[in-house]
Order: sequence, then C-alpha cells, then structure tokens
Amino acid sequence: MNTSITLSMDLRRAQKTGSYPIILRLTHFRKTTAISTGQSIPAEFWDETKRKVKKSYTGIKSVSNLNNFLNKELGNAQEIINRLHEKGQLNYLSIKEVRQKIVGKNKYHSFFKFGKDHEKDLRSVRRIGTADSYKDLLSRLKTFTNDKDLKFNEVNYDFLKKFERFHMSRDGNSLNGLASYLRTLRAIYNKGIKEGLIDKEAYPFSDYKIKTTPTLKRAIDAKYIKKILELELEEGSWPFHYRNYFLLSYMLFGMSFIDLAFLKRKNIVNERIQFQRKKTSKEHDIKITEQLHELLRYYLKGKDKDDFILPILTSSSLEEQYKQIKGARKRYNIGLGKIAKRCGIENHMTSYVSRHSFATHAMLKKVPLQVISAMLGHNKLSTTQIYLKSLPSVVLDTYQEELNSI
Repeated sequence: MNTSITLSMDLRRAQKTGSYPIILRLTHFRKTTAISTGQSIPAEFWDETKRKVKKSYTGIKSVSNLNNFLNKELGNAQEIINRLHEKGQLNYLSIKEVRQKIVGKNKYHSFFKFGKDHEKDLRSVRRIGTADSYKDLLSRLKTFTNDKDLKFNEVNYDFLKKFERFHMSRDGNSLNGLASYLRTLRAIYNKGIKEGLIDKEAYPFSDYKIKTTPTLKRAIDAKYIKKILELELEEGSWPFHYRNYFLLSYMLFGMSFIDLAFLKRKNIVNERIQFQRKKTSKEHDIKITEQLHELLRYYLKGKDKDDFILPILTSSSLEEQYKQIKGARKRYNIGLGKIAKRCGIENHMTSYVSRHSFATHAMLKKVPLQVISAMLGHNKLSTTQIYLKSLPSVVLDTYQEELNSI
C-alpha cells in the first residue's frame, strides 16, 4: 500500500502557550499532509519514537485517556484507508481526497449538520424548492428525535420504521406525505455515501421500501375544459385570473404553477415561449397558438422584458418569491374548487389537474408516449406512465362495448 498514517507532532506551528499540535501525518504516494487531532502539548512531553504523550506530562488530568483518544483517532483514520484499499479506490484518489474521506467522517458525523450544510449550498445556487424540502425534512426529524442529534449510522431500517409509525400516527398525515419526506432523506443519505461519511453497505433503503398509495384520478374530461374556457367572469377578478392560469397551464403542455409564476416577458421570443423547468431544469420551447395569444394578450399590456407576465410575484428576493408562490398556490387551489362547482366538476381541483388533464387528453389523441413525456418535461418515461396509469373510464367503456358486441 502506498498510503500510511501516523501520530506526530507538528514542530513548525508553535502556539502562544508554547505547545505544539499533535497531528495525524498522512502520506500518500510520497506526498504528505497533516490532519489536526485538536490536541497540543509542550514538545518535551511528546515521545516521537513511541508516538505518544509521555507519562510525565502534568497539563492534563489523565495522560492515559489522552493517549487512548489519539490512538482512537489514528485507528478510525486507518480503518477508512483500509476500506478504501479493499474497495480498490485508494490508488485512484489524490492525497486531498483521501484526507477529505478521513476528515469528513468527523466533520459530518451528524446527519442534521450534513443536511443543513447541503440546504445552505442549495440556497446559494438558487435551488430554493429543493432547499425547502431539506429544511422541512430536518424539522420533521428533529420533532421525531425530540431535538436530539442524529448520527448517520443511526439512520437504519429500524429508524425508518419508527419514523414511519410516528408520521402515520398523526391525524391528517398520509402515506404519500411520508414518501415525500423519505425521498428527501434518501437523497441526503446518498450524498453522505458519495462523500464517504457512511458505507454503502449500511444503506437502509435496500431493505426498506418507500411506499405510496395511488392518487385519485386528477384528469378531467375535455368537455369540462371547454366549460371552464366559456365561463363568464369579471375581467381582472381573481376567479378570472385563476381560470386563465388553469387554461395557460393546460395549453402550455401542463406547465406547473411555479413555472407559470416565474414566466417573464423576455421568455417570449419570436412568438414562442422559451423557459427552463424549475423542477428538472429541462428547456422548453413552445409555440404560441392563437388560443394562447388570446389569453396572454391581457397580461402583456405595458410589460417590459424583465416583468413577470402573471400577477403572482411582487418581491425581488428569491426566498420571498418562493414564499409568495406557496401562498398564491393555496389561494389558487381554493379558487379552482369554486370554479369546479360552477362547472359541475366533481373531481377535486388543484393546480395539478391541468397538467394531468393535458397528459391524458394527449394520450386519447394518440400522441406517442415519448412525445407526451417530452412535452411534460419528464426525465424518464416511467414518470409519464405514472401520470397515465389511471385510464379514463370512457376509454375502458369503449373497449368494453367493442368486446361485448358479439
């Protein structure tokens, strides 16, 4: 093995007290670097031959405990090096990367600290939605653990089962809500594996499977889309806007509410709407049809290129914009419920209905699955198949009539 690690004293860095730091000296392919142990003593009390603190040192209550601590730090580091060697990874890492594997174990021993640091990283690159998901999960876990710290090795199969029982025992909580939390937890855990904070063999999701329940059919029949379109509403009223948001979403390949909210005048280029999905970062380039033009004309009057098209966002702060979207979406869903009553729609109406309706109607018009998937901006066909899993009753009825006509 071309890698070794030993306890040593760094005589180059004298402290104000006259002590010198005790370090782990890492050597990897003839390069060396130091890893702090957080301990320091006067030079005359360090035995460089035996790599330990001399018994004559009186600056601490127990020299034996200090040496045990130093040996434990050395043993933990050596174990990480051995494991990397066994996996055939050691020879392909730089000394900086090996050091990080060792330091990272201690730096992010806490699952909460690791998750919080990654939440901050996400906010720094303006991925606010994902950062909020991290924040919500960590808050939920802290409630579950009574605000006690959570170590990576404690996130195991038993922990997940207990968290499941905790979540489901609360009134109003759903299996799909639990699945949302657990998918975020799994994402953080996978990052921990990649950064060498926990072994891949400890991965709890090999045994624990995230469960979901099928959602009720979200798509509405095409005749109801027409009813919504033909509603007579006071121009400029909130029902007027909510109806238009729904139709815009439907006509723009089921555009999500958050993407609608962030649309700006500059996204319209050569009679096309060009934007990037917030959720998947996929680029879209959608033709503005005559029907779309009619809807957009009202909102584009007097707008400059950097103005938002729809009256949803008013803040210039990205954090505040995401908060505004949450509140606006809640009011929008309530408004859709009222519109549904006026149109005789029995389905529970939310912002997702326009997206699912678009996908279902595209399928009924025999648009190929790959094309529907591209229109929706999905990264996987399997996601599109979930959207279309529940076939409308009219499709089943048609096939039944054909099969029964003997």
